[in-house]
Amino acid sequence: MAESLMPRSDSFNARVRGASHIDFKTATTGVAAKAMRNELSALVNTVKDPETRKAFDTEMQSFFYLFTRYLSERARSQELDWDRIRSPSEDKIVPYSKLPSGDASNLNKLAVLKVNGGLGTSMGMTGAKSALEVKDDMTFLDLTVRQIEHLNTTHRVDVPLILMTSFNTHEDTLRIIKKYANQQLRITTFNQSRYPRIYKETLLPCPRTADDDKKHWYPPGHGDLYNALMHSGVLDQLLAEGKEYLFVSNSDNLGAVVDEKILQHMIESKSEFIMEVTDKTKADIKGGTLIDYEGQIRLLEVAQVPNEHIEDFKSVRKFKIFNTNNLWIDLRALKRVMENEGMELDIIVNPKTTDDGQAVLQLETAAGAAIKHFNNAHGVNVPRSRFLPVKSCSDLLLIKSDIYSLQHGQLVINPNRMFETTPVIKLGDHFKKIQQFQKRFKKIPKIIELDHLTVTGDVYFGRNVTLRGTVIIVANEGQRIDIPDGCVLENRLLSGNLNMIVRLPYNRCCDSS
Repeated sequence: MAESLMPRSDSFNARVRGASHIDFKTATTGVAAKAMRNELSALVNTVKDPETRKAFDTEMQSFFYLFTRYLSERARSQELDWDRIRSPSEDKIVPYSKLPSGDASNLNKLAVLKVNGGLGTSMGMTGAKSALEVKDDMTFLDLTVRQIEHLNTTHRVDVPLILMTSFNTHEDTLRIIKKYANQQLRITTFNQSRYPRIYKETLLPCPRTADDDKKHWYPPGHGDLYNALMHSGVLDQLLAEGKEYLFVSNSDNLGAVVDEKILQHMIESKSEFIMEVTDKTKADIKGGTLIDYEGQIRLLEVAQVPNEHIEDFKSVRKFKIFNTNNLWIDLRALKRVMENEGMELDIIVNPKTTDDGQAVLQLETAAGAAIKHFNNAHGVNVPRSRFLPVKSCSDLLLIKSDIYSLQHGQLVINPNRMFETTPVIKLGDHFKKIQQFQKRFKKIPKIIELDHLTVTGDVYFGRNVTLRGTVIIVANEGQRIDIPDGCVLENRLLSGNLNMIVRLPYNRCCDSS
C-alpha cells in the first residue's frame, strides 16, 4: 500500500498495469486511478490538524487500495466461474451437535465484538439501531451488556465487550454506554472507516472536503472490521491483555450469545476462523453461503452471483446453509494475516442513488469473506436459535411477544410453545416504521399458538388480543380495521371495513361490516 496520499510520484500505476492485453477498460484504469489519487490528495489537504490529517490520510490510503483493486478487477471482468463452485466437503461444515462440552476457564481468553454501525433507517430510526427497545424495556445493547456481565460474574472471568461503531453511530454510542459505568464489564469502542462515495459516471469521490456532509460518505461494510481493529490499536490492546479469541456478531442478532462449546471446539480443532452457518429456509434465500472454490473454502454473497445464476443461488437444494455473520477469530492469526499477507476481501459494489438523483457507488466488503485467509477455517452448523436478527417491525413483533422470555439478557423460547419453529409474521407497509408499529399495537398480542400472521393496510390492535393458527387481516385502500381489546382470532381471514366489531360469547370476535 502507498505510504501516503500526499502529492508524490505516480508509482501507484504499477498496481493497476500489468496486463499485456490493453483494451479500453484497462487503458482507462490507470487514468481513473490517477484522477482518484489527485482528488484524495486534495481531500487530505483540507485537514488542518496534523494528527487528524495523518489518521485521515491512512484511511484514504485504505480506500484508494480498495478502489484500485476494484478498477483492476473491473478491467479483467473477473467473475466467479460458476461451474467451479462446489458445496463444501463434510469436514468443512461441522454439526453443532458434535461439538465437545465447553470449559468456562477458556472464557478468560475471549473478547466479544458487536458490529454497531447500523442506523436502523429501514425501520424509521434516526439514531443507533442498538438503542432500540426490543424486549421488556431493554435495548439491543442492554441485553448484550446483561449477557456478558452474567458471564463474567458467574464464571469469575473477564470478557470485555468491544463495540465497532460507524461515523453514523459513534457519538450516540458513547452517550449510551455511560449508563453502564458501574456494570461488571469493560467496554471499548472504536470507529470503523469512513470512505467517500464515488460518482458512477466519473469514478471521482463525492465529498469536496474531509468534513463535507455525511451523505457523501459511507461505512464500507463489516469487512472493514479487520482494518479498523488494526488501525485503532484495539487488536494490539487485546493481544497485550492475553486475549486469544474474538467472537464477532451483528448487534441486532439477538441469538448471537457467547457459546462455550464453539469456543472449546475452536481451541481443540486449532481452527483460526469459524463461521456459524445455519440451515437455509425460504426466508434466507439472499443470505451468503459457504462454497468450495478450486479447493478453497469461500463465502459467496448474492451480490457476487451472475444474473443468470441467481435462481441457482437461492435454491435450498444446492445451497443448504447460509452465513449468520457470527464469526470466531483467532486474534494471533489475525495479526499474522494483517501484517504478512494483508486482507484482500471480495469487493461488493453497492449502487445507490443520492437525494438529488445522482448514481453513486459504495465499495464494500463482508467480514465472512476473510475465511479464505485462515488455516483450518470452517463452518459450524448451529441451531436456528443463534440467528434472531431484527431487521424489520415483523421481526420486532416476534421478539416482543410471549414466544420469548429473557434470562440474564438471553432470549429463551416459551416452553408452552408446542412447535420448535417460530410463527411467520408479515406486517404490511403501514407497520414498516417503528413509530407506526408502536401506535398500531396498544399491547403486543398473545401469539404462543400462532402459525402465520399477515396484516395489510390500516389496522389497529387493542389490548390483550390473542392470535392462533393462521390469521390474515386485510384492510383495503381507504378502509380501516380495529381489533378490539380481548379479541381472540383463530384461523381467521378478516377483510373489508371493520370499524364496528361485535364481541361474541367465548371471547371470540367477528365483524358486522
